[in-house]
Parts: sequence; C-alpha cells; structure tokens
Amino acid sequence: MTTLFISDLHLSASRPDMTDCFLRFMAEDTTNIDALYVLGDLFEMWIGDDEESPFLQQIKQAFKTLTDSGIPCYFVHGNRDFLIGKRFSQQTGVQLLPEHSVVDLYDKPTLILHGDTLCIEDEAYQRYRKKVHNKFIQWLFFRIPLSKRIQIGEKFRNNSSKNNQMKSQSIMDVTASEVVRVMEEFHVDQMIHGHTHRPDIHSLTVDDKPATRIVLGDWYEHGSVLVVTPDGYQLETRAFEQSQSQ
Repeated sequence: MTTLFISDLHLSASRPDMTDCFLRFMAEDTTNIDALYVLGDLFEMWIGDDEESPFLQQIKQAFKTLTDSGIPCYFVHGNRDFLIGKRFSQQTGVQLLPEHSVVDLYDKPTLILHGDTLCIEDEAYQRYRKKVHNKFIQWLFFRIPLSKRIQIGEKFRNNSSKNNQMKSQSIMDVTASEVVRVMEEFHVDQMIHGHTHRPDIHSLTVDDKPATRIVLGDWYEHGSVLVVTPDGYQLETRAFEQSQSQ
C-alpha cells in the first residue's frame, strides 16, 4: 500500500532530462500503487488545453496509461499550470481537485495544496494571482489565438523569473501563521504542499496539538517524490540519466 506525491516538475520540451526522468518514474514507480497526486506546476507553462505537441502527447500518454490501469491520479493546479482544464482531464483520466483538498491518507486526514496561497508576504504575487485567476480574464485569454498566447505565456514566465531573483527568500517562502490558520480552518494536523522548492518535513503546533507540514521538492536537478505508506512517509529522489544531465 503506497501513495505517491510529486510537484514542481516544470516540464518543458527544452529539458529532456526532466521529461525522461518523469517518464521513467511513471513507468517504474507507479505500478501497484494506491494513487498518484500531482500538486501543481507539472509544466513550466500551460496556456490552454488546445496546445498540442509531441512533447505534450508523451506526458498525456503516460498519465493515460496509468489511469487506464485502474490507478487513480489527482491533480491540484499550480501557479504555472492553473489553466489546465477539463479537456486535459478527459484526455488523461487525471482528476482535477480544488486548490485546497482534504484527503484520507491511510486514516490520516491530510490537507493537500500547491502552496502558493500560503506565501502571503509576497503581496505582489498575490495581487497577480488574484488577477489571473479571474474567470472573465481567463475567458478573454482563451479567445486569443494559440500562437499569441504562447508569446504572452513566455513573457510572463520570463518576467516572473526576473522578479523572483529580486525577492528575498523569506518573502517567497510560506508564512508560518498562514500555515497554522489554514490547517485550523480545515481541522487537520497534516499538510502536504509544494511551490517553495524546499523539500523538508516540519513539525509545528496546530490547535495546541503536534502537527506536520511536508514540503515536496522540485525536479530541476533530480526527481523528487514523497512516498507514503500506512507506516509513514519519506522524501526520496530519482536521478537524471548521467548522459543527459551532463
């Protein structure tokens, strides 16, 4: 009995080492598991379900193979791929979850989310997030031709990278008080999220009781997986192939 969690892969056609590691993970690690959860930023950029390419077909087929085998896969939107929609879900069999979801993880209620909503000290990002999650703005964006959307997405991605280089690490991390507030709101003492690219297992206090916050890692230098069983959990890595990472 095993459940796997991944996030912040930031897959793109320009990083075949990441893609190959992910495809090996899907082929080798996901057999005979109970479920796979992807907690956002699966892709470096997602500008609409209507984009098609050989690279995207590879990723979609890997998920389709998994879900066709009877293993459920769940997806929580990240800040890079919040536009993933019903068409992607239908093509892959991946089930889309709300941005905050409580799941029963071997009799342990666990709150899962991408994690960007916890970084409330990054006020500029939170203002941006509010705008791009506006349904009317998204409706307008989807009316733009695909080629133009790709250009806009690349511009936003580049601007985001530049802006993040100018921000302090503390601002881009979660706000401790917000973590506690959200866990209290959902009445849980265990949380799993990504986004910050700082894999770790944190102990804290929620409602005067011991609690745990598990942070998933990114896939920039190696794969990162949280393995959960009824006996516990462990953060593990998956190596890129040497021939492609050099």
